[in-house]
Amino acid sequence: MQIAIIGLGRMGMNMARRLLEKKHEVIAYNRTAAKTKEVVEAGATGAYELDEIPRLLERPRAVWMMLPAGSTVDDHLESLLEILDPGDIIIEGGNSFYKDDIRRAVTAEKAGLIYVDAGVSGGIWGLKEGYCLMIGGPREACDHLEPLFRSLAPHEGYLYCGTTGAGHFVKMIHNGIEYALMQAYAEGFELLDASPYGKELAYDQLCHVWNRGSVIRSWLLELAERAFRADPRLAELQGYVDDSGEGRWSVVQAVESAVASPVIALSLFERFRSRTENTFSNRVLAALRREFGGHGVKRTT
Repeated sequence: MQIAIIGLGRMGMNMARRLLEKKHEVIAYNRTAAKTKEVVEAGATGAYELDEIPRLLERPRAVWMMLPAGSTVDDHLESLLEILDPGDIIIEGGNSFYKDDIRRAVTAEKAGLIYVDAGVSGGIWGLKEGYCLMIGGPREACDHLEPLFRSLAPHEGYLYCGTTGAGHFVKMIHNGIEYALMQAYAEGFELLDASPYGKELAYDQLCHVWNRGSVIRSWLLELAERAFRADPRLAELQGYVDDSGEGRWSVVQAVESAVASPVIALSLFERFRSRTENTFSNRVLAALRREFGGHGVKRTT
């Protein structure tokens, strides 16, 4: 199947590569040409200006945006509305706010285009392991795109979640849960580190044994094991933990829905606190974000 991917950052580049491995025809565009040239060497067709994309795709065209949430998505959407034709499909795969999807879908529909929102999870490991996909939008368009979803995801790793906005709404809650899980692990390791046994414990080995049948086993613990093996006390990191928006949106949604979500809320507030305190728990959080998503960290030197 043909697909154009706009945005070749940590996620977009590897998604393009995975689709190429699955024998799809990928048209790649990035604001900086060097990234485009890189994926062209892997077999993609390069587009070095946005307006090149329509002539490189057969109709109905499918264009997948993997861009930073916010105005960058709006700017590219506005440009695409001018160069695409009625019946073409735009997929927004970044971490957009679901209410922005609803607004954008109305704008696209007025131009005769179809808008699909896709929450994507998998981080820097998605090329090898596949991406978990949460999809929203018109069902017929999503069914048409299913060969792409099937190739990007691991077995049974994608789900049609509902009408416009549903994909990114589910991804938002997914990330809120992620915040809370990471905070629980971080606090647990800080308790261990402050205990009389902390200096005796090898945390990478502890993560390993917990992942052998315990009720708290998880991929996050596998990543923690990897981080502790490389740096047993995470001494190279500062406990500065950033957030990319979805945790804040989850807390706002909890207020709007009058749903008590204290653990998710507190995990977000702990990230705010991390920017003034260099605790061991915050170094654990920073290490986990680096391991699963390639997110930047602050180092001690």
